Amino acid sequence: MVGRDPDEQHRASSPLELLFDLTFVVAVGTASANFADAFVDGHQRAAMIGALIAMFAISLAWINYSWFASSFSTDDWLDRLLTMVQMIGVVVFALGIPPMFRSLDVADGRVEFRLMVIGYVIMRIAMVLQWWRVSRQSEGFHRVAMVNAVGLVVTQAGWVAIAFTRPHVAVALVLFALLALVELLLPVFAQGRANGTPWHPHHVAERYSLFVIIALGEGVVGTVASSSGLLGGENGLHWTGNAVAVAVAGVGLTFGLWWVYFSVEFGEMLSRRRDLGYVFGYGHIFVFSGIAGAGAGLHIIGLKMEHHADIGPVTTVAALVIPVAVYLVAIFALYTILSGEPDRFHLLLISVTALILILALVLAVVGVPIAVCLIVVMAAPFVTVLGYETVGHRHQQAVLEEAGATE
Repeated sequence: MVGRDPDEQHRASSPLELLFDLTFVVAVGTASANFADAFVDGHQRAAMIGALIAMFAISLAWINYSWFASSFSTDDWLDRLLTMVQMIGVVVFALGIPPMFRSLDVADGRVEFRLMVIGYVIMRIAMVLQWWRVSRQSEGFHRVAMVNAVGLVVTQAGWVAIAFTRPHVAVALVLFALLALVELLLPVFAQGRANGTPWHPHHVAERYSLFVIIALGEGVVGTVASSSGLLGGENGLHWTGNAVAVAVAGVGLTFGLWWVYFSVEFGEMLSRRRDLGYVFGYGHIFVFSGIAGAGAGLHIIGLKMEHHADIGPVTTVAALVIPVAVYLVAIFALYTILSGEPDRFHLLLISVTALILILALVLAVVGVPIAVCLIVVMAAPFVTVLGYETVGHRHQQAVLEEAGATE
């Protein structure tokens, strides 16, 4: 555990990392499904609070493991077993997501996330042991390993205290926000008090891109869930116009979101701006949340079209527009920060995209069918796709070359 070479050639995700990611498919899917169910039942406030709690916790757990693995993963027998323990923790955490969502609708106003925290305890026992291994086997990273290990123990004690005292939802949210801030500042404190860890920029970028694909799977799941209830006949061969619109727009939107993300050369940008690794890493929480929200939004639209949702058309369309907007803004913000300066070309793209998303909401307000609004939302990411496939790639390459010349 002496630290991997941050300049290693052809560094790629290991089969162990890919297996680890699969457990998060369950966690993201559970959070997305529970958000959609609570939303269509008329509990929008509870749905949004639950989604924020779940996606922050999911993203944080994945980020903690992935950055450690990029720096120190040895793939020996103990590394594998401790990773398996973390996977067990993720499964337990995922099982605690439904009770957390249900508790937000209960009259006593007490948040129930004890099972989620128990899952985190399991994950962090393994993570602390991993950092302890580093502290014992790598003198150069002893200090940063100990700061991380102690920090994880202290913050986890705080989560346990909140979960098992079960304060009122308002108090719980304040305490959650404070502890979340501590969690986000822990890497800053650890890196500031010791040498940074030897993470690999291209490997980290690849790991994030793979998690984006996992999260985008929720868009496909949402499309299938939305379309299946709109099919007519026992054999499912009688397609309605709504079913066609949902199938086309759902896949099209998911594909467009994928295309936008993979148009940006995050690996190359991160290799030039290692000092912005923290912003890149935690800024993706908004990216992951936006993707999961878009998948849930597709499910909500399907339920509305099936007449299983007692919500208005504007609220229904907004459930998809808002997460798509969060996702796209997060991508453009990360690009702007990593490139080092605002870009007029990207400002033009995001402005046109915003107009399309606003148009979808306006159409819903004036009574245009939801299927049409869905098609309009699908077009939003393709503004960036079209921009990049015409001039954007050359523009991005020029920015990277200019950054390299400056260095």
